[in-house]
Amino acid sequence: MSSANKQLDLWKQYGETKDPSIREKLILEYSHLIKFVAGRLSIYFGSNVEYDDLIGFGVFGLIDAIDKFDINKGVKFETYASLRIRGSIIDSIREMDWVPRSLRQKNKELEKVYFEIENELGHAATDQEVADKLGISLDEFYKLLNDVNVSSMVSLEEFLEQNYEIGVNISDSNKEDSPEKFAEISEIKEILADSIGKLPEKEKTVISLYYFEELTLKEISAIMKVSESRISQLHTKAILRLRGKMARHKSLIQN
Repeated sequence: MSSANKQLDLWKQYGETKDPSIREKLILEYSHLIKFVAGRLSIYFGSNVEYDDLIGFGVFGLIDAIDKFDINKGVKFETYASLRIRGSIIDSIREMDWVPRSLRQKNKELEKVYFEIENELGHAATDQEVADKLGISLDEFYKLLNDVNVSSMVSLEEFLEQNYEIGVNISDSNKEDSPEKFAEISEIKEILADSIGKLPEKEKTVISLYYFEELTLKEISAIMKVSESRISQLHTKAILRLRGKMARHKSLIQN
């Protein structure tokens, strides 16, 4: 029996019986989704949250997806479950209250500093330039980057909920909106593309591999031959630069 037929058979059995033992088989059948989603989200956490903890948070999302999935609606389970798993992990992190108001403020301050330096000097701000403007040492700057990483995840998640996350295709339904709305979305995409193109090379590579190739933190680390914590740091800096530049266009984003 092929894998697809096996899965279909399990879904039919579970739909008819709700047998816990069949649900266990479905969990095992789709457990790779948890590893993939956890591997993607781990770019935000560095060493702050263990990968195994992300897996644990994701299991609840997979179970929830299995219980609520309707095989007759024509939706691909992998897509549905990935969203549930992602939501479960993010909700669990939020419940840990890891993003106090002070960190959100530091995140905003960093975005502003990146924008001001790059707008003034006309080139991508270096780590030393940002540290100097903040009046802190390089070591303190790197610690600050690690601290605001989780805050970046939450703010980017809010960005995603508006359907504007980098690399996420605008859904077909948006094409049915007004010409003005479609023009705004097109402009946002152009601004993002231009901003990504001006990122320092290593940060641009991380953004490309993460958002467009959809690789996990571990995979990106292997390709670029640097540590996972370094990849996480490069990602944070790229997001801070991008969000700093996008701040000028908030009127578009918030419409």
